[in-house]
Amino acid sequence: MARTATFWLAAPSRFAGLGKKRARIAIGALALLLLACLLALGVADPAAVSTGPIGQSDQTDLMVYEKIVAGVKGGGDYYTVATDTLRAGGYPLRPFFTVRMPSLALVQAALPAWGPTALLFLLAAYVGLAWGLRLGEALPRALPRIAALLMLLGSMLAFLQADLAAFHEIWAGLLIALSLALRRPGRWLEAVAFGLVAMLIRETAALYALVMLALAWREGERREALGWLVALVLFALALAAHAWAVTGVTGPLDPASPGWRGLLGFGFFVKALSLATALQLLPMAAAALLVGLALFGWAAWNDPLGLRMFVTLAAYAALIGIFARSDTFYWALMVAPVFLAGLVFVPDGLRDLFRPTLDRRRITVTRVAR
Repeated sequence: MARTATFWLAAPSRFAGLGKKRARIAIGALALLLLACLLALGVADPAAVSTGPIGQSDQTDLMVYEKIVAGVKGGGDYYTVATDTLRAGGYPLRPFFTVRMPSLALVQAALPAWGPTALLFLLAAYVGLAWGLRLGEALPRALPRIAALLMLLGSMLAFLQADLAAFHEIWAGLLIALSLALRRPGRWLEAVAFGLVAMLIRETAALYALVMLALAWREGERREALGWLVALVLFALALAAHAWAVTGVTGPLDPASPGWRGLLGFGFFVKALSLATALQLLPMAAAALLVGLALFGWAAWNDPLGLRMFVTLAAYAALIGIFARSDTFYWALMVAPVFLAGLVFVPDGLRDLFRPTLDRRRITVTRVAR
């Protein structure tokens, strides 16, 4: 019986057609990736509650953001309200980016009480729909499509919690996911627009824009690359205005940040991503291996979207592994909304990797009549 070209996918994976030697190298790289993911077992759990000006938990941060929104809604100036609230909580106020940009707080303050939750759910639904359509193009059969939808749901559990609506990474992560889903060759304006909004909400979204600019340039999409460059310039101007506003309400006696060079490594990224998704329900060893397989799955999808997702994940893995502290594990929310969907590409990726290593040379005997 002839073997089919794919297992789940509409087209072969990125690893299809590899020679035996290159396939073995790729298998070795996958094994090293899975072993590296197990480094998460040695990473301490982030503290649920911390005190003092140096280590604040995500819940404490969330309470601060809610107070800032309430203060602005009550008629206060954003920068005065934000710095007073941070100062009262013992938070650092220097350098300027310890104070979030005002975009999210101003929008939420202008909405009715139920507005932020409704807007969050609408955005999450839009992201789910956009990614469901994109994944449906790659998965022609019903079973893998159902699996992909379940993986999307498992990725978005944190993004469907109304009490996290004041959290900047929640919105920026969804906007990055939406930007990725909407981008297609020759159609990039919507992706750039949502990427810019993500940057104006959370500054670390600029790393995503840099990834998209680099890949667009690499693929010869000069107009798209220019669009991402313009977005980054607009963000830089907004960030400069933000810096000027913050320095106007802070002084040299305000506490400074202890820095962000946590150097916690790749294992911390794996653990943070596990905590940001439904993988937190599994034992850490199983969750870590699934993180590695999902990374492999995104690399296996032979599509520009798969490449962009994988490179974005790799960029944030470096950012979090080098700069995040244990109390900023929630940075992983920036790339979490659709992360687990990468698992649906694993069966085809593994099949195409192992096929050349399992093939045996066949000897054909031909009878020659004299």
